[in-house]
Amino acid sequence: MSETKIVKNTGDVCETFCYDQAVVDRVAPKIEQVAGVEQIFKALSDATRLKVAYALTLEPELCVCDIANIIGSTTATASHHLRLLRNMGLAKYRREGKLVFYSLEDDHVRQLVSIAITHAEEGVNRGR
Repeated sequence: MSETKIVKNTGDVCETFCYDQAVVDRVAPKIEQVAGVEQIFKALSDATRLKVAYALTLEPELCVCDIANIIGSTTATASHHLRLLRNMGLAKYRREGKLVFYSLEDDHVRQLVSIAITHAEEGVNRGR
């Protein structure tokens, strides 16, 4: 006896397989430019690290102790997340005596975090 699979058409999948070769030829060679970008999003996918990065978009520079208090953590936890952001090239630090101050590596990181926050806020306002 043969088995019949019933596939529900959800409307979000092509019903036939075809593609535009000119589009594929134009886009495919450029697709590897994403290499390494996933690490940026991976670093920012942790809620605590995203809070740290966001705090650093609101102030040009913050002490580790300030960041710990802002995110409600210990300085050890804040330092751990800051170190990861630094190792990923998203943050930098400077030492002043016994204090360590962090800032975002460059304006691209600030823009990325700000755009993500704006996008999320707009999604909430649209009822998502």
